[in-house]
Amino acid sequence: MVKLNLTRDLVVLDVETTGLNVIRDRIVQIAMIKVFKDGRAPAEFSTLVNPGIPISAEAMAVHGITPKDLANKPTFLQLAPKIWDFIGDADLAGYNSNRFDIPMLIEEFSRAGLDFDVSKRRLVDVQRIFYKMEPRTLKAAYRFYCEKELTDAHDALADVRATLEVLQGQIARYEGQDLIDEDGNRIEAPIQNDIQALHDFTNDNSFLDVTQRIRLLPDGTPVFNFGKYIGQPVKEVFARDKNYYHWILEKEFSSQVKQVVRQLMREVEMGK
Repeated sequence: MVKLNLTRDLVVLDVETTGLNVIRDRIVQIAMIKVFKDGRAPAEFSTLVNPGIPISAEAMAVHGITPKDLANKPTFLQLAPKIWDFIGDADLAGYNSNRFDIPMLIEEFSRAGLDFDVSKRRLVDVQRIFYKMEPRTLKAAYRFYCEKELTDAHDALADVRATLEVLQGQIARYEGQDLIDEDGNRIEAPIQNDIQALHDFTNDNSFLDVTQRIRLLPDGTPVFNFGKYIGQPVKEVFARDKNYYHWILEKEFSSQVKQVVRQLMREVEMGK
């Protein structure tokens, strides 16, 4: 198995939740493996979480975690310091993590009064590597890259262990291989044993948030991707309509969107 080439610790994570709404739903289980840049043995963290809200029938059918399982478990608020300390300043990886696990974690930290800023971290979404190179499910990915059967799918710790092995298998299989994209363009060796390269390959850098509310123009100008000011530069809008800024902060936008607009408003106020 490939030894990951790290310049910073890497936390591979997976969450199970009450449902699929990133803002309204809650985490019921979180599991993480921390791979250390200095080569120490990886550390594991796994816990059930009392969400404080009902679990949807659809979610229970997937992960099998019931309210009875969670009745005496700690809340995320109680667990937040341990989870925060475990992650530290590590980069993050997971399976569909850019669109689900990491946004869910950001929201949970926000409710606990902690600003979990991922802008300085590199994010590697193993699913995006897989879907671009061999579009299938995690179970199929585990079979394809690791030649094993995933028997405990949707148990968070089993899933995160499999995800780490799949990432290592992907690097072993694709490192140095060029990709012909959907438009027929050749991308030279996109998969490398390098977290920055994997971050670049698995992230859409044309948006500043995972919900795709703030889009970047080719020249780097942030513009709205929704609402009455769609397509207009965010900072220009804020300069003439501060009420729209306050409206965003008060409405049901993700914590990440609110982080972005706060930073852009600070730049407006500083005259940048």
